[in-house]
Amino acid sequence: METPLEEKTCVLLAREALDILGGKWSFLVLAKLSLGPRRFNALRKALEPISTKALTDTLRHLEHSQVIQRRAFPTVPVTVEYSLTEKGKDFQTVLFEMYSWAQKWGSSHPESHRSSEASQEANRISLQERSLE
Repeated sequence: METPLEEKTCVLLAREALDILGGKWSFLVLAKLSLGPRRFNALRKALEPISTKALTDTLRHLEHSQVIQRRAFPTVPVTVEYSLTEKGKDFQTVLFEMYSWAQKWGSSHPESHRSSEASQEANRISLQERSLE
């Protein structure tokens, strides 16, 4: 059983993590960027129906929180690419656990509740290999 201090610490740390991540689109942006660097329009198309303003605000917040980095290339027009920082790459473990949880509980289809240990382990290994690249 948790003591009141442990419970308070847990809540404070959870709040801090949510403050770092920001709004409702952050998890989806991070999930897309975990697959590799993306340009703004590629992110916007992949995350439809996100608005340009919502994506801009989310990217700025994540960049300010040092979870993603923004690289501008000197082209005409300027090309901008977003990618995960080390802090962002460390979050991939959380994304994987969310993915596993959603596979198990997120769908009303009974077969979604039958995910095997082997399948989950294969997904975990794949995610770890991608983060090492």
